[in-house]
Amino acid sequence: MRTLTYAEGIREGMRIKMLEDPNVLIFGEDVGQFGGCFGVTAGMVDEFTDKRVIDTPISEGVIIGAAVGAAAAGLKPIAELMFVDFLTVGMDQLVNQAAKMRYMFGGKVSMPMVVRLPSGGGVRAAAQHSQSLEGWLTHVPGLKVIYPSNAADAAGMMLTAIEDDNPVMYLENKSMYAMKGEVPDTIVPIPLGKAAVKREGSQVTVITYGKQVYDALSAAETLSKDGVDVEVIDLRSLYPLDKETIKASVEKTGKVVLVSEEVKRGGFIGEIAAVISEEFFFSLDAPILRVGALNTPIPFSPGLEDYVLPDQLDIVHAIKKIV
Repeated sequence: MRTLTYAEGIREGMRIKMLEDPNVLIFGEDVGQFGGCFGVTAGMVDEFTDKRVIDTPISEGVIIGAAVGAAAAGLKPIAELMFVDFLTVGMDQLVNQAAKMRYMFGGKVSMPMVVRLPSGGGVRAAAQHSQSLEGWLTHVPGLKVIYPSNAADAAGMMLTAIEDDNPVMYLENKSMYAMKGEVPDTIVPIPLGKAAVKREGSQVTVITYGKQVYDALSAAETLSKDGVDVEVIDLRSLYPLDKETIKASVEKTGKVVLVSEEVKRGGFIGEIAAVISEEFFFSLDAPILRVGALNTPIPFSPGLEDYVLPDQLDIVHAIKKIV
């Protein structure tokens, strides 16, 4: 094993595939000599040249559109947007083109493109640079949506995402880039649609992903001192969704708390709640509870931002309501 940061895990996954396959390329704003807005592509232009690590104009519509065309032509593009918020500028190309083309061409066109989307708050970037918009993406048929929470998953899931013939939305929580974790010396692909049980428990299930995995684990540790046994599931993949792991945990504990950094109203965890209610209702012993951000734009003020975003204490309070 070796220790890498979350950012280095993402980079290592991209680098492995670029060494294997000359059709893999990266492009986005300042991904070259600058190394990307958050330094994830640092050094890659020196290794692979500016023919494969390409700086683009400041136009997310162009970036997503170029990825669609490159994928349709047989390349395997990795498009980086500086912030998930800016995906709004490229939504037509993504939702009406990338997500639909394999279906509309009867499978004769493949769309092996990855879109890297730095997401979430906590870095004091205010309302236009701090959103969690995964709920929008999971709503669109034709897109796959993943959200690794550590360096090892970031690397392994990147290998899988690049080889997928469908557009894969690769969400990264920007507050975790410097977080370190153990990564295998030999990185292997991690299948999409497979959650990870991060902590075994018997009394209540917390289902989450991204940075909130760590908040959930901290909450579980706090509650263990009071004799509450919490199971924590890291979804890793939002679509495809690992219903089997969710089912097994719900059948074991009978109680569920869903956690996301999204604005609670209309968030993806509402979809998970609906799936559990429709398919595993008779395993429940209590109502499903959701923990999310308040229904407001993310404030610039550090104190207000911390108040708006969910944290460990919010999870503790939710669990105490049903246990």
